[in-house]
Amino acid sequence: MPVRATKRGAERTPFPSGAAYDVIICGASFAGLAVARELRASRARVLVLDRYEIGERQTSACCAPTGWLVNLGLEGSVRQTFDSMVLHTLGASVRWRLPYTFSTFDYRELCERLWEQCGETEFETAKVNGKTPGFAGRDKTAVATGDVTIHTDRGDVCAPLIVDCLGWRRVLGSGTAVQPPEATLSRGLEVHPHGRAPDLQLWVDPRYVVSGYGWSFPADGELRIGIGSYDPRFHVKEPTVRLAIDEGAGTVRYQGNWIPHRIRPATEDGVFFAGDSAGQCLAMSAEGIRTALYFGIACGRELAGVLAGEASREDALGRYHAFARAHRWKFEWMWLNQRAVRHLHGRPLDALARLTSRPRLIRWLFGKYLNVAPPSFALPAPPQAQPALPLAA
Repeated sequence: MPVRATKRGAERTPFPSGAAYDVIICGASFAGLAVARELRASRARVLVLDRYEIGERQTSACCAPTGWLVNLGLEGSVRQTFDSMVLHTLGASVRWRLPYTFSTFDYRELCERLWEQCGETEFETAKVNGKTPGFAGRDKTAVATGDVTIHTDRGDVCAPLIVDCLGWRRVLGSGTAVQPPEATLSRGLEVHPHGRAPDLQLWVDPRYVVSGYGWSFPADGELRIGIGSYDPRFHVKEPTVRLAIDEGAGTVRYQGNWIPHRIRPATEDGVFFAGDSAGQCLAMSAEGIRTALYFGIACGRELAGVLAGEASREDALGRYHAFARAHRWKFEWMWLNQRAVRHLHGRPLDALARLTSRPRLIRWLFGKYLNVAPPSFALPAPPQAQPALPLAA
């Protein structure tokens, strides 16, 4: 198992002057680790940066289609599996019998298991502050030209291949980042009381949130109960507390986050973006885990081609950009559906909930939904690269 080179306190020393890598991946959650996993077969020097240790800071309710977790070899992190989901509206409660299962999982364990598949990738804790073109060091040996210097709170590091998986802030993008509430972001908050329940539950109910939804995702001894608002100006703490109380649960261990609900360009100024930094989160459901894994894998495969000498960086940027752009209409369709939710409350939404509970329709709807980022895209991790043999004397 690779050993993480995490440094804290007095050990949080500056990077060596002129530190150079072949690939730098900024962000060590789902997307960043998926990118690194695809590079394990290369002998390249790959660095993953994150301000937190791997698996330290959970950012979601941690639920995904079980097929994705199994295909990635992460089933050991699963805590509870569901073959149905209960939807509550203002005047109806229906059960959706799903054509495949969803599973809640332990965030730290999943990230650590994914990291184990990343081969000899290096990891350092550092806060990424931005980038500038050019190489800040000396005696460079790299796989391509056009290096980029990454500025962190521990100094500068440099590589020709840069990936931003830092989340909705899009730290390595050009220009000033748009901040909430003006940004196209949803806002979510949940509590994590101890408890057990048999069902995944969703509430699309204006008594909690006019434009958004509530959820309860059990995870074998823990309940993840929260509210997400499509309107970033709507404060979600009070309705989160109210929903938890209504479910007879405690209001402890708060966790909140901003969630992008519009897709953004997957490449910019020679940088690859994956996960929330590219807006690769499905509007309406706010599901961003499997899409982060999906686009992280796609990005990693393009980078692997560059490292193998099969393509240039510009080729990889172009192909990855085209791959992401081909999915744009699916994300925009979800966003249009999201905008319609606030106008359907009452009898229209009650009727729609009952209609969608029909087995044939629910199979069709969830089949289309899964195919936005199908689990068949996930393959076993590439074989780990063997150390180069020493040259004969």
